[in-house]
This record gives sequence, C-alpha cells and structure tokens, in this order.
Amino acid sequence: MTPVAVTCGEPSGIGPEIAAKARLRLGAEVPFFWIGDPRHLPSGTPITEVATPAEAATVAPDRLPVLAHPFPEPATAGRPSPANAASVIAVIARAVDLVRAGEASAICTAPISKKALIDGAGFAHPGHTEYLAALAGVERVVMMLASDLLRVVPTTIHIPLDQVPTHLTPDLLDQTIRITHAGLVRDFGIAAPRLAVAGLNPHAGEGGTMGSQEGWIAQALDRLRAEGLTIAGPLPADTMFHAAARARYDAAICMYHDQALIPIKTLAFDSGVNVTLGLPFVRTSPDHGTAFDIAGHGVADPSSLIAALRMAQTMGARRGH
Repeated sequence: MTPVAVTCGEPSGIGPEIAAKARLRLGAEVPFFWIGDPRHLPSGTPITEVATPAEAATVAPDRLPVLAHPFPEPATAGRPSPANAASVIAVIARAVDLVRAGEASAICTAPISKKALIDGAGFAHPGHTEYLAALAGVERVVMMLASDLLRVVPTTIHIPLDQVPTHLTPDLLDQTIRITHAGLVRDFGIAAPRLAVAGLNPHAGEGGTMGSQEGWIAQALDRLRAEGLTIAGPLPADTMFHAAARARYDAAICMYHDQALIPIKTLAFDSGVNVTLGLPFVRTSPDHGTAFDIAGHGVADPSSLIAALRMAQTMGARRGH
C-alpha cells in the first residue's frame, strides 16, 4: 500500500510531537512517513530514516519512518525561527511532488504558523489550502471540516466578517457547492450527496426583514436543483446542527468561517479533520493549530492527526492508491 506523506509543519509547534505519538498509536494500521528534520522530533523518538517513501513499508511499526529534510536551525518549542520558514514551505512542496509522482497516496499536513512563514519567508498565501491550490495549478478549492458527526464547508474562509457580503457571490457559492458535491462522491463514496445550505443572515433573512442575500442564494440553489442536486436551503443556521437536523444531510454549506467551524469544533474538537476538496490529490490535516503554548511539554493530543491520517488513507484508496 502506498504510504501517506506527513509534512512536519511548524517545527516549533506540536506537529513533530503528534506525528511521533500517532505512529506509536497506529503502528502499521496507516502506512505513513514523516518529512522533516529529525532534530525537530521529541528527544528519544524511535525513528528510521528512509531514502524513498516506498521504504516506509519496511520500517518496524514502533518506529517513525522519516524522509529527512534538513533545516537551517534546531527548533525551540513555542518560538519559531525565521531561518526555518523557507524549509517549512519547501517540505509542503516536496510532499506535493511525491504525491503527484505516485510515491505517496495522500498528503497529511501538520499545522503551520502563517505569521512565522510571512515573517521568515514572505509567504504570499492566506494559508495551507491556498498554497496547495497554487502548487496544483487549481483556481478554486474548498475547505471542508469533517468528522463522524458532521461535515461543514465555509463558502468564504479567512476574511473579516464585514467583508463577507462582498466576497459572497452567486459564482462562489455555485462553485463551492459543485466542488463539495463532487468531493463527496469521489472521496467519501456518497453516490447521491444531500446538501444543506445556510442563509447568511439571522433566520435566513426572515423574508427579507433581516437581510436580502437569501433571495439570490435561493435562486442559485434552484438552478442547481434543476441539474439534479439534492439541496435544502437557504436554512436558518441556528437550527441546522442539532442531531435530528444533521441526519438529513451529508454536508452543510455555510456562508462564512465561524458559521461552519463553531458547530464542528463544538461537536468534534479532538477528532475533526480539515480536508481540501478540488485538488488533483488527497490532502487532509488535523483541525487545530500549532499550539505554541503547549509545544515541548509532551501533552499534545494526536487524536485529530490520527483521524486525518485514517481519512487520508481511505480517500487515497478511493482514488486507486
């Protein structure tokens, strides 16, 4: 089985620690290899350096397969070094090269610090998702947060709330829904996905008394329904996420970041997975950040990374790896 490539992420965060813990918990259940500088792993981590991803299959289950990528400096927990920023970016690009060459079945990315990458290397992208899209030559991708309890997609992502009504357009919503629908079919094995779409305003606008955007949102959904997609909405967001409501759809399309992320982080804080839909390869990531405040203390929970690895393996298998 082709292994999953795990990028090191910000080496001064919890990424190296949770990678080592994930290997100890998973053993050979999910074949993967870690790309990064071995010096950045927790002291005493049992590792085996590999020259190629294929060699990861020969590594003992209680040892972490490492595809070494030297960095300029050691890592200090909680304090990212500007000198290491370019190497963090290079590891992501290396993982993309490996998965596109068929040497990895998927990419699972550890968290990065966007500020550290901007300060140290002039990183020109809003985040991981946008950088991966640029590397793949894809104009538009979709960020999904997924767990066994809920899948959510924010239509607009990392922008200030007062800019959401301007950025939220019929074309953006249309493409977000289409990419989500295709991803649920291809990567999640759902033949006929059921989608629920939130309104932008309280009570989904309440007939125009609390906002007008739901008018064009409803028209956009009608056009997609006419093509055969199963879509409910626009719905009041405050009634979409209780158990009975969640049973009626396979993914919720939300209008902005917190409308999507608050419910899933409430329901699945330790097991949510960040999935990028619309790429020519599989990419997952734990649904948390670098956690600089606990880095180096040995207390980081690898549950979200483990869930991301399992999901990456399943999605990669559905794509024939």
